Amino acid sequence: MTTSDNERAAVLTGRNRDGIAEAAAVAARFAGDVTAVRELGQGNINRTYLVQTGGAAFVLQRINQAVFAEPLAVVRNFSQATAFLEHENDKTGGGFRFPTLRKTMAGHDCWIDAGGGVWRAQTYIDGRAVSRLARPDQAAAIGRCLGWFHRRTAEMRSDGLEVTLPGFHVLPRYLAEYDRVAAGRKARPALERQCMAVVESMRPQAALFQEACADGRIAARIVHGDPKVENFLFDGNGEVVSLIDLDTVGPGLLHHDIGDCLRSCCNRGGEGGDAAAVRFDLETCRAWFAGYSAAMGGLLGRHDRDLACPAITLITFELGLRFFTDHLRGDTYFRVRRRGENLERARTQFALMHSIVEQQEMIRQVFKRSND
Repeated sequence: MTTSDNERAAVLTGRNRDGIAEAAAVAARFAGDVTAVRELGQGNINRTYLVQTGGAAFVLQRINQAVFAEPLAVVRNFSQATAFLEHENDKTGGGFRFPTLRKTMAGHDCWIDAGGGVWRAQTYIDGRAVSRLARPDQAAAIGRCLGWFHRRTAEMRSDGLEVTLPGFHVLPRYLAEYDRVAAGRKARPALERQCMAVVESMRPQAALFQEACADGRIAARIVHGDPKVENFLFDGNGEVVSLIDLDTVGPGLLHHDIGDCLRSCCNRGGEGGDAAAVRFDLETCRAWFAGYSAAMGGLLGRHDRDLACPAITLITFELGLRFFTDHLRGDTYFRVRRRGENLERARTQFALMHSIVEQQEMIRQVFKRSND
């Protein structure tokens, strides 16, 4: 492919020149007036770029096929889910904006490069992402947005959505993968041995949600799949304007969304914080749930509320386990800047999990009192 003048200009905007050059060449398939391309965000999965044009900016992503084995299913799900959310937002006056698919200039939903890589473009939502919350009112705003999302998607048909991550949030499956990776390895540094001890202590609880589904206490609904703090965008007034990163939208358990969002919001030290200083903030939890329940209405049943606190504990353990497994495997799943980063991420999540367990009775009361 010949590099245009616009593409050469775009190359100059990034430190990763090879990646930016490739992204600029692909961006030209979606717009004929590309003026600049730069890396966007610090995502752990997909390579993401912000593309400036003579008109509207857009976001360009190369879908990570080591994570999403069927990237075209990700594109199809994204198109269906965002169209539904935009319609619901217009209908209800929700005040949120959602990214929508941008087609190539040839009218295709994505671009497939010579190596088989799938690139997807979407509209750019102007908002500010944060890695940690400074005030409980930010948590309330996030809770309102996720509550609105859950309430509206309760009316969405799920039969057209494909499973983009088979086994996602199935904790026994992650444990089996950990066992396979860790098998037969004896000599371990002290930090790895500490993480292994945490895994063994949590093993008996791993199948809780599979058992609750099997006995009919809870059932699958449409969920976001990854509602961490960084995926909510704020405006200048501290209100949430968008929920992004919709690659995992599909059938799942509300508990995984609730637990993951609270895990992320209530760790006021942030995902990359020092494990020794990590603590689950109860005031933030109260603010989040007040916002969530106000927007969600009465759609949470008794079993949903009863299992909310274990959900926070287990999703935090799950993420720590996945980071730790990837560390043992050689950092092949989550993007890292250096060796040992996934081990540090695992230690942070395990420390946060211990803080949740220490406060679990008070957390249960938050969910109980909000529905008395």
